Amino acid sequence: MNQKNKLNNFLPLKIAVSSVLGFFTLYIIFGLDGWSSRASNENAIGEVSRWCERVSDGFMREPSNTLGNLGFVFVGIYMFYKLSQDATSEKGITMFGSSSIAILYAGASTFLGPGSMAMHGTNTEFGSWLDNLSMIMYIIILWIYNLKKLIGFSSKTYLIIYGILVSWYAYDSWFLEGGFGVGISLFELSIGLWIATEIVVKFPNIYGRFSSGISVLLIQQLFGNPVVESFQNFNENWEMLFYFVPALIPNIKKTSDIKYTPWFFLGFISFFGALLIWETGVPDHPWCNPDSWLQAHMIWHLLCSAATYSFFKLYRTEKYKV
Repeated sequence: MNQKNKLNNFLPLKIAVSSVLGFFTLYIIFGLDGWSSRASNENAIGEVSRWCERVSDGFMREPSNTLGNLGFVFVGIYMFYKLSQDATSEKGITMFGSSSIAILYAGASTFLGPGSMAMHGTNTEFGSWLDNLSMIMYIIILWIYNLKKLIGFSSKTYLIIYGILVSWYAYDSWFLEGGFGVGISLFELSIGLWIATEIVVKFPNIYGRFSSGISVLLIQQLFGNPVVESFQNFNENWEMLFYFVPALIPNIKKTSDIKYTPWFFLGFISFFGALLIWETGVPDHPWCNPDSWLQAHMIWHLLCSAATYSFFKLYRTEKYKV
């Protein structure tokens, strides 16, 4: 491989670093001029924010919760570095079976940092929108990839589906009322679809099909969202039916093998452990100390960044069958 090709393979890393530096530059420039009006669901300066930390009048409205997002940035840049190393190797980038999807994963993981920093740092409507968009851009990567393996569509089709969903969500959540007009929380739905598809991918048999949707409901129950109440209010929770759709995919063939231990379990524990901690980072929780630098929501960010890293390591173990 000649020197020019090696430099081109490091281009995504350079773009990622430049983008992060560009975000921080813009953040400082706009911050010097003062942030615009706070979002309708945010509290005034001096009051306790929705995420426990007291709202400051400085560059960062919630300093601890904002800086906790640096974990995503560091982890994401490291992903780009490793992928750049892969690109210069003899095998090239094999993660996800597609260099485009691998770079997309690293990009979405990195963007979680600036997205959430925009929300906690500015408390503006735009910051909140960017935060939600960054979460969607990450989480849908996982279940669409599982569908790709289960159904067998191409990487090009994957990217088209991903692009349509992200664009639709971005437009709907900014210009319309969100929920795609039917009250769907794409983030919550995506978590369920990820779990359901992951089970079917791992166990492409009758047992995996049967347990996939049920497992989502069991996890929902464990995390304080009673399944019985969801069924009693079915009109508001009808999207639960989507959790059972992966079980209906016909003629599933296992196209790859992946080593789940230890990275899947570390990622799973990190994410769902973060969810438990997230519930303590609210003003009415007895553990809330709004003037402390150690905030539960900051820990939520750090654990979630650890989860993105764990899943990155997980997918790098995947071996594709010829």
